[in-house]
Amino acid sequence: MGMVGDGLERAVQQAFTRPIPKSAGAQMRYLVKQLKGTRAVADTLGVSQRTVERYIKDQIRRPRPDLAQRLADAVRARWQPRIREQARRQAATSTGLIIDTRARFGFTAAPGTTDDARLRHLTLALPPAYAARLFDAQQAGATDDQLRDITAEALGEIYFRDGGRRAQALMVEFTDVEQLDFGL
Repeated sequence: MGMVGDGLERAVQQAFTRPIPKSAGAQMRYLVKQLKGTRAVADTLGVSQRTVERYIKDQIRRPRPDLAQRLADAVRARWQPRIREQARRQAATSTGLIIDTRARFGFTAAPGTTDDARLRHLTLALPPAYAARLFDAQQAGATDDQLRDITAEALGEIYFRDGGRRAQALMVEFTDVEQLDFGL
């Protein structure tokens, strides 16, 4: 996933009510339960089926760093699906999202004017309609560029056009993203 997609996933993970399992054995047991078999877990993680079985029985306790990261990511991606969906639904219908970004914003204008692109740090509340569009596009498999375009449109509407009170025809350019975080 890209920067925007990862940011949306991190925002949804803030809604978790319990932490993911800590030990490698507990994480493997959770994945076996979710994927309904050791073969599927082995294929997902890129290890042998016997290795998965050894983790389940706690014969191996400490995975190598790259496997530990893949294991934690696989568990985190499947952890508390109902809580995830509830957080997405709430953001899309009532609360919206908080966006914190540092990026280059600008407009089509002559160099040296106030409209020339410059680095800005913005923290804004996006309304539920834009949160719904972002989550729907993410669920539909949108690319990071498409998600970035939706984010740019939202920032342009909320910050620069102020909900239609000024600069109605302004087209916002959202480039050179240094940092992008979402919150619920």
